[in-house]
Amino acid sequence: MIYTMEGEIMDKRIKWDQYFMMQAVLLASRSTCERLSVGAVIVRDKRIIAGGYNGSVAGDDHCIDVGCYLVDGHCVRTIHAEMNAILQCAKFGESTDGAEIYVTDFPCLQCTKMLLQAGIRKINYLRNYHNDSYAQKLIQLKDITLNKINLTQSDMDRVPFDAYLSD
Repeated sequence: MIYTMEGEIMDKRIKWDQYFMMQAVLLASRSTCERLSVGAVIVRDKRIIAGGYNGSVAGDDHCIDVGCYLVDGHCVRTIHAEMNAILQCAKFGESTDGAEIYVTDFPCLQCTKMLLQAGIRKINYLRNYHNDSYAQKLIQLKDITLNKINLTQSDMDRVPFDAYLSD
């Protein structure tokens, strides 16, 4: 058994919420958006069924290469991480009904509507990001569980990265 400094028993494994959120953070590292890197993981029955990050349509220019394509202050080139994850499910025939999503940032209004229509029952997010009041109203209306996840250095320390490094 492993004990904390206070003498409490510490679980060797990270908790599920932190595990899935770390996956979303890892996906965010693939983002091609210069303004905000976002990752999303769709989970059902403690199994990842899809993941996504914000970036361009496959084959199109990437914002990190040619700059953002802004219209009215919004980049129209970027597909949001949540949408990419939902589209992955559609492409490969995986139902999202009753699933939950782990996303690094609170979903925008359009992504919130899409998630609700796709049957997502729980939205787990790491950071607040322009939390839209109408999105929050819809989440309450549809009785969706909203869960703000915390990631701490202690959570990160439980992952033995050193054991997997090549150098």
